[in-house]
Amino acid sequence: MPLPETIRVKVSSESAGYMSLTPVVVRDMPLRELVELMLGFTGKDAARIQELLRRGTLVSEGSRFRWAGWETERGEVEALLAAFPDSDPGRPFSARHAIHAVLRGPACQIEISREAGTSRRFLRRRTFWDALLEAAEAGVPRYLEYSHKHRADCFRLELPAGAAGVLRREARLLRYSSLEHQVRNAAIEAVDFYVARES
Repeated sequence: MPLPETIRVKVSSESAGYMSLTPVVVRDMPLRELVELMLGFTGKDAARIQELLRRGTLVSEGSRFRWAGWETERGEVEALLAAFPDSDPGRPFSARHAIHAVLRGPACQIEISREAGTSRRFLRRRTFWDALLEAAEAGVPRYLEYSHKHRADCFRLELPAGAAGVLRREARLLRYSSLEHQVRNAAIEAVDFYVARES
C-alpha cells in the first residue's frame, strides 16, 4: 500500500485519570506531520518508523495518537525520511537563531524557551537570555545533532564553575519565579542550545 498524504488520526490526552473523561479529537493529519513526531523518538530509523505506522499508536508530549495501522514498503519510508533534515556537524553556532535552551546537570534538566528567557522583569533592561548568549560567546558550543523534536540543531556548551555560578546569579532576571528557583538551585554543568536553520 503506498504511503497516503494524510491519515485519519484520533487524538486524546494521556493525562486522563481514573473516571475522568477527556475528549477524543478526530482529524486528518498530514503523514509528514505524524512522522515528524515519531522522529523525535526514533531518529531517521526506517524500521522503527515502519513499526510505529504498523502499530497505529504514538504517545507524544501528553497526547496519544491512534490510527488504523498498515504495512509499508521500506523504500517508501526511506524516501519520505530523506525529505527531513539530517545532522550537519559542520554547521556553525548562531546565537541569534537560538530558539530554546536546556540547562543540564547531574540531577537537572531545565528547559527555557527563548520567549521565557527574553521576558523582562519590571524595570529590568537585561534578560536571562542575554546571560545565556554571553556564556555562549565566552565558550565554544560544540555540535551534537539535529533535533527533530525542536526542529533545530543542538549545540552543547560545557560550563566552567564560574560561568555556572554567573547563570545561577542571573536567575533573578527570569520573570517566572518557579523557573528562577529551579535555576538558582541547580548544579548546572552544561547548556544545550537549539538553533533553528534559516529557511
